[in-house]
Amino acid sequence: MESLEGQIALVTGASRGIGAATAEALAAEGAHVVITARTAKDLEAVEDRIHAAGGSATIAPLDLTEAESIGRLAQAIGGRWERLDILVLNAAMLGTLGPVQYLDAKEFAAILTLNVSAQAALIGAFDPLIRRSDNARVIGLTSSAGQKAFAYWGGYGASKAAFEMMLDCYAQEQLQTARLRIAIIDPGRTRTAMRAKAYPGEDPASVKDPKVVAARITKLVIEGFETGHRERID
Repeated sequence: MESLEGQIALVTGASRGIGAATAEALAAEGAHVVITARTAKDLEAVEDRIHAAGGSATIAPLDLTEAESIGRLAQAIGGRWERLDILVLNAAMLGTLGPVQYLDAKEFAAILTLNVSAQAALIGAFDPLIRRSDNARVIGLTSSAGQKAFAYWGGYGASKAAFEMMLDCYAQEQLQTARLRIAIIDPGRTRTAMRAKAYPGEDPASVKDPKVVAARITKLVIEGFETGHRERID
């Protein structure tokens, strides 16, 4: 029997990169994976790969910046499975890199909406379902830009710093709840579309495959961790 047989997982930003790889890795271990992103066609491709490998998945195309969509998804998952065992908060927006004084207010608001506000909405909507699980795990994907200042990364870095603080506070609030554990994972230098946008001259072969990150996340989910766990995958 697979290690995650019968467990329900939700992975955001799962149409490509780390999100898609993580969904496939969790499904390979027996979890039924609900995958979300804005593009249905890309989600269907991930779902097809999961099914071809013998796994189980459901696609849920939605825009996470619409709080109503998140609420409807929580209702749908709760109505079908009544609980959520694994929540992987992966979806994020890079935005335009540049000097802080030239941050576009509209774009910065969009970054904060997806990278912070939508994550809070996901936690709020799914917390009741997470608490129905006997062994719930929440994994938040972050970036070193949220912990250390880098020139031209002010907008994205600020959003990730806020996301980390929010998730850390959520973790602190669960210290007495053994059935709910929360971790923050920095995937490090990984071959994703976001990294290609940030480093257009970089040789993609010089950085690791998203499957490496997915394998580590899946191992953590299976083996367990203390709430508040932090890790960078190099």
